[in-house]
Amino acid sequence: MTASKNDIYQGLHRSIPVCFGYFPIGFAFGVMAVGVGMNFLETALMSLLVYAGSAQFIAVGMVGEQIAVLTIALTTFLVNLRHLLMSAALAPRLGHLTRLQQAVFAYQLTDESFALHSVDFKEEEKPPVTRIIATNMTAHLCWVAGSVAGAWTGGLLTNLEAMGLDFALPAMFIFLLIIQLASLKYILVALLAMVLSLFLFNFLGGHWYIIITTLIAATAGLFLDKIKSIALWKGKI
Repeated sequence: MTASKNDIYQGLHRSIPVCFGYFPIGFAFGVMAVGVGMNFLETALMSLLVYAGSAQFIAVGMVGEQIAVLTIALTTFLVNLRHLLMSAALAPRLGHLTRLQQAVFAYQLTDESFALHSVDFKEEEKPPVTRIIATNMTAHLCWVAGSVAGAWTGGLLTNLEAMGLDFALPAMFIFLLIIQLASLKYILVALLAMVLSLFLFNFLGGHWYIIITTLIAATAGLFLDKIKSIALWKGKI
C-alpha cells in the first residue's frame, strides 16, 4: 500500500467514531428541517454548504419561527465563533499546507474533528495532508448522508427520542472526551469542567456557563502545564 493510500485509509478509520454520531444526528436534523417547511434540496444543501451541526439546528428552529434572515445569520455566526479558538489551536501544525488546503481544512473543521486532530497532532510536526483531509471529508459526507436520509424520511418519524437519536450527540462527545484523557492533567481538567459546568448551569442558566467553564478549565490546564514546566526546570538545576 502506498503512503497516500495508507493515509486515506487512516483518515477513514479515524473518522468512524464521528460518523457513528454524525449519521443519526444528521438524520434528526433532516427530519426537523423538513418538519419546519424546508424541502429536500434545501436541507441537503444546508448540510453540504453550511455544515455547522448545532448552528444548523438553531437556524432551522428560527426558520420555523419565521425569524428574519439577518437575525439567523448573526445568531449562527456568534454560535460558531468558537471555531476561531479551535483553528488557532491547530494552526501551528498546518503550516505545511497550501492556502487552498488550509481553506478546505477550515471549512470542514467541527468540534468533533477538532477533538480527533488534537489527539493526532500531539506527536506530529507535519501531519499528512491526505489523512487529515480524508478524516474531515468522510465525517462531512456522513453528516450530509444522515441529513439526506432524514429529509427523505420526512414526516414519517416524529418521536426521535423513542429511537434514541437524541442521545447520539452526547454519546459521541463522551467518546471524544475519553480518548483525550491520556494523563492525570487531562483527567483533572475534565473533572473540573464537569463540576463547574453543572454548578454554573444551575446558578446561571442560559449558555454563558459553557463559555465561562471553558475559559476557567483551559486556564487551569495552562496553569498545570506551567507547574510541570517549572518542576522539570528545577529538576535540571
